[in-house]
Amino acid sequence: MPLTVKDMMEAANAVVERIDIDRAKDLVAQGALLLDVRDAVELQQTGRAIGAHHIPRAMLEFRADDALKSHDPELRNDRVIVLYCAAGARAALAGKLLKDMGYDLVYNLGGLPDWVNGGGEVTPS
Repeated sequence: MPLTVKDMMEAANAVVERIDIDRAKDLVAQGALLLDVRDAVELQQTGRAIGAHHIPRAMLEFRADDALKSHDPELRNDRVIVLYCAAGARAALAGKLLKDMGYDLVYNLGGLPDWVNGGGEVTPS
């Protein structure tokens, strides 16, 4: 039977821990990568969390695979990664993808509004 989005979300949420803004800030202060997986248009419209690195969800596999020329050196298996998107769904799916690729230290902050509502600052992109 084919997977549905509901199936994929359940699988992602089962393996990618959702964390709150305080834990996210602590992890980032300790060197975690804060990763925005939204599309470029969304960043232009709303900005991004200060200090966040951007890799669109559509390109994540290609940036995460260190065997490819397109690998992003900010992504390392030994580095904690805190993901966010607009509401948390893409961050969960991205986290599951990263875990499937061998990244163990992956967390889902949720969406940019979670960052902002928790006192996180945003910068225009």
